[in-house]
Amino acid sequence: MNLRLVGIGAGVLILLSLPLAGAVAGPDFAGQDDDKGGGLLSTLGLQDPSRPSPAPPAPAAASPQLPPQEPGPSQQPRTDSQCGPELSSPHGLEAQTCVLVGEGRTWGRSYYRNTSGSPLDAVLTVMGPAGRTVQIRCEVGAGDEPGLCETPREASAGDPASYSAVAEFAVPDDEGALLLRSGSNSPAPGDG
Repeated sequence: MNLRLVGIGAGVLILLSLPLAGAVAGPDFAGQDDDKGGGLLSTLGLQDPSRPSPAPPAPAAASPQLPPQEPGPSQQPRTDSQCGPELSSPHGLEAQTCVLVGEGRTWGRSYYRNTSGSPLDAVLTVMGPAGRTVQIRCEVGAGDEPGLCETPREASAGDPASYSAVAEFAVPDDEGALLLRSGSNSPAPGDG
């Protein structure tokens, strides 16, 4: 009886493995019908002796692994500046004013920090050769964050050293009390 059970078990295993073998191998066990050299023999690492060996695929050229590239700083044209000293007022205002030159243009810029607790007005004026003048008014908010006031960029005329800029910071009321004047050619504090 044990022999009978063993025989039946073996038969069942063979019957169950046939659909599995067919699914793995496809229609052709030697891979002769698909011209790919596939099938069960190839899958098992065996080859049909009647078939020539397929050429092994050429190894893919290894591409060098580069670290992710960070975008470089944008190529900006050179800008020259002529700046006065950083000045401060007892009212909680700090400023520095510059004349900037780049790409054939000249403009004024004033950097400031207003810790006075009140909004202020600023007037930035750039004076150039032959009486050329550009002026802009900026609102200066109160707070510890730095800000800037900048004039439009105008075509340069003459030597950059012939330009100067002045920023005047005042209380925005009828009297307009001047709190600080900062210039691109202001003397440093302590210079007579």
